[in-house]
Amino acid sequence: MSLNETDLRGYRRRLTCNFEQIDQVFSDCITEATAILSPNGVKDYLDGASLVCMVGRGVEPVLCYLEEMPDVARKLGEETLTLVAQTVWKISRSPNGKAIPVFLQTLAEASRRLGSRELLQRYCAKVLEIMERTSSSIHGNQSATIPSPSLVELLARVPGLLRELSFEGLNNWIEYGLKHYLKHPERQRDYFRLQSADSRAILQRERHGTLYADHERKLDLYMKALWHRNEMFVPYSNAFDQLRKPVPYYDDRGIRVPDVYDDKARISGINRYRALLAHVAAHKRWTKPIIADNYSPFQRVAIEMFEDSRVEHLAMQSYPGLRRLWTALHPAPGEEECDPDKESCIRHRLAMLSYALLCPDHNYRNADLLEFVARFHQLMQRDGHTTKEVADLAISYIARTRRQSDLSANIYFADTEVSYRDDNRHMWRFIEEGDEEEMFEEERKVEQEDSDRLPPRHYPEWEYKSKTYRPDWVSLYESLHPSGDAAIIDRLLTKHQALVKQLKQLLDLLKPQQYVRVRYQEEGSELDLDVAIRSLIDLKGGAQPDPRINMSHRHDGRDIAVMLLLDLSESLNHVPDGCNQTILELSQEAVALLGFAIEHLGDEFAIAGFSSNTRHEVRYQHIKGYSEHWDDRVKARLAAMQAGYSTRMGAAIRHAAHYLEARKADKKLLLILTDGEPHDIDEQDERLLIEDTRKAVLELDRQGIYSFCVNLDPQADEYVQDIFGQRFTVIDRVERLPRKLPELFLSLTR
Repeated sequence: MSLNETDLRGYRRRLTCNFEQIDQVFSDCITEATAILSPNGVKDYLDGASLVCMVGRGVEPVLCYLEEMPDVARKLGEETLTLVAQTVWKISRSPNGKAIPVFLQTLAEASRRLGSRELLQRYCAKVLEIMERTSSSIHGNQSATIPSPSLVELLARVPGLLRELSFEGLNNWIEYGLKHYLKHPERQRDYFRLQSADSRAILQRERHGTLYADHERKLDLYMKALWHRNEMFVPYSNAFDQLRKPVPYYDDRGIRVPDVYDDKARISGINRYRALLAHVAAHKRWTKPIIADNYSPFQRVAIEMFEDSRVEHLAMQSYPGLRRLWTALHPAPGEEECDPDKESCIRHRLAMLSYALLCPDHNYRNADLLEFVARFHQLMQRDGHTTKEVADLAISYIARTRRQSDLSANIYFADTEVSYRDDNRHMWRFIEEGDEEEMFEEERKVEQEDSDRLPPRHYPEWEYKSKTYRPDWVSLYESLHPSGDAAIIDRLLTKHQALVKQLKQLLDLLKPQQYVRVRYQEEGSELDLDVAIRSLIDLKGGAQPDPRINMSHRHDGRDIAVMLLLDLSESLNHVPDGCNQTILELSQEAVALLGFAIEHLGDEFAIAGFSSNTRHEVRYQHIKGYSEHWDDRVKARLAAMQAGYSTRMGAAIRHAAHYLEARKADKKLLLILTDGEPHDIDEQDERLLIEDTRKAVLELDRQGIYSFCVNLDPQADEYVQDIFGQRFTVIDRVERLPRKLPELFLSLTR
């Protein structure tokens, strides 16, 4: 669709470049750009062309940018518009200005062969690296004033090189030339012109495998014909050393595939692509995401392996020939190859099980393996089996076969990687970033869908004698606290009416003074009368009324997030000497007053309680979430508080910090109310849990969370300083807790 003259003149004014030759082609270029790009993309396109014009290299680079970049941006994303313009600008700041036209002239073909924004970014970075290294090689550390002897020659040959090589191969070929001829300009030029013998030899050495760019159409037709899917492919390169090499995966933006596949196990590169895409298509058809929170790493890797086998079993029922293809590519680890007394064999066991599930003629004899192969096939014979069912089977397998040596850092990796499988990130849903009560609302939805609850969350525990963590040592179960009668808390507040009045007067002085109205909102806490009346007049007069008739309030002067963590162990049922209430009842009164105070201040805060029954069962109960107000629902949970069991404090602190760290407040406070030292019935060493809690507090310091302990134990001086340093207070007279706790909070946050 052609643009009108007004729009055309507006776009031309935005392009700050006055070469006459541009006027002859600008109409065609901007018409193509507006048809392909978004409004922001058109803006970046014109800004990029203006920047290219500013480099002072004549009209040719600008024309190249205007003509080539719309199609590049359409294929690889509009972010490439700014990327290319900035790369041109950086080249222009060096003595290599003559390379700019060649860089832009070859960019479209290079982009088509690269196939993804990520690889184009790496290509641009590589061009700048080559420019810097070859320009400065003669001058050492001095600023280069002589252009690169080979950059123009290399850029001119990049499209042809990418037709022969993957990006990894191109990178290796370039690195060889730079390594051997960096100090020899003439020989360097011959190398990058492909005129030297070693240049052609290295090119031949790096020319291998099946290039994705040459088979993109075949793979697209494969997905449409067999799997009835129209997918976007995004290639990536293995050219860069990483701690973990990239592996295939898929998300909403497409399927990530390698830019080259070598032949393997007599399977051609194109068939390796087909094996990968068949596996991905099976996941897309049959895998239903499950909640990842609280599964341990071992459990998750086992679930992924079982689910891989499940979807492959379903795919082979439709296309039996896939078994031969997948079996040829799947490693077949030997049963005795990993020594569990010397190294972690969990990957080896899972790889053996995966191979046994895929290949009936596996010849393994391990009793546990054979049992779970049989249980897997029994599950597959039932109609309607789900990802969740296979996850339960995987957890059973991990529980049955787990060894202490699995925790070893010396992990057995040989013959455990299945190259045609993706990384399974699509399997998992994470809800841990949300607020607690939102999380449990999500959990209730999952229960309705899957009749399932969250599994325990596992935390490490510090072993002070060996100075190491025991990984996944503590199992923490979290739940929403049951509700009671909210009127009980209201009566407690009435009982302390005089103290409430004093607190209110003090709180009014502490309230942020920058408390302001935010007007013109469609949703808000109050009706904005001025706007509402004006909108009503407009409505009566037949005009369109303004729907933004509400307002809310915010304050700028106080940005604090607070977590109140309550010790709910059995000792809270004790009645202190000279008092007619239990410590639990006094704690309820204190927390009620504190909740009233923090709500009045407007700080975001949460309340949780914890207790423990050995390391296998730490109970963490949410009483108030950050986004909840101090209302009857929260009061009802507080009224129902009960005490029992022991005090494994380290895991509870780590879990509370897990939620507090996610808050966006400037200051974060973890306030811990306890009546004794950390202890549990399964731990005989009294120092161990004290040292673990101390380690948890140090972890909070690194997370930027300030912790403070309110201790009700008269003997607390013997241990509390070891844990919290100077950040604690001991309240000897427990009956004073309802007054002291709010006052302490106000002094901490004043």
